[in-house]
This record gives sequence, structure tokens and C-alpha cells, in this order.
Amino acid sequence: MNDFPEMMPMAEFCSRYRIGRTTAYREVAAGRLRIRKLGTATRIARADAEAWAESLPLREGGAL
Repeated sequence: MNDFPEMMPMAEFCSRYRIGRTTAYREVAAGRLRIRKLGTATRIARADAEAWAESLPLREGGAL
């Protein structure tokens, strides 16, 4: 049984959620996004990425 979470590199996370690297690291610094370091590589567990996305505020209809 593999208990190791599925991980993605920071570049994949940024591409998938369409945010810049600087914004992603700001989310990390604010404690809203968890990262894991493997040597010098930064990885994000898919579950953590999904939890981060779910935590974002919803904005419905109407003018901006």
C-alpha cells in the first residue's frame, strides 16, 4: 500500500490553477498553501492543492 501523497511540481500547480509563481509563494507565506521540499525541489500534494482551491472565496454573478 502506498501512503505517499500524489505530488506535483510548483510549475504544474501554477499552470493548473493559472496563477504566477510569486502569487503561489505568497499563498505559502500566508499559510494558505502547504508545500513539501524534496531536496531543492518544491512539491505540492494534490490534496493540498485541491483544499487550497476550495478555500478560495466564491464570487457569484453581478458586475465586478
